[in-house]
Amino acid sequence: MAKDIYDLRTQVAKALANPLRLKIIDQLDPEVEKCVCELVEALGCEQPAVSKHLAVLKNAGLVTSRQEGTRILYRIRTRCIKDFLACIDRVIMHDFQEKQEEIEQLAACLNLGAK
Repeated sequence: MAKDIYDLRTQVAKALANPLRLKIIDQLDPEVEKCVCELVEALGCEQPAVSKHLAVLKNAGLVTSRQEGTRILYRIRTRCIKDFLACIDRVIMHDFQEKQEEIEQLAACLNLGAK
């Protein structure tokens, strides 16, 4: 059964739907490779957990790896994933700003009603 683009997008989105995997993406770069030991140190997590989440990201096509001696080096496959996460950050910031404005308006109304 052939997958359509929505199935494929869902696979990538599911791979991103974990805080530790998002932290791993933040640590990686398309130009600079990092070994699991570097990620473990940077994230303060256990090696098996980091390796498990790297496997999920790799299966979704978000990261790539290569072996160098006994080490496996990882990097993100394309920079656009960082741009996508930056877009999500902008959505969060806009939402926060709108909510802040609503809170300020509500606070102003409550202050008027108290006088």
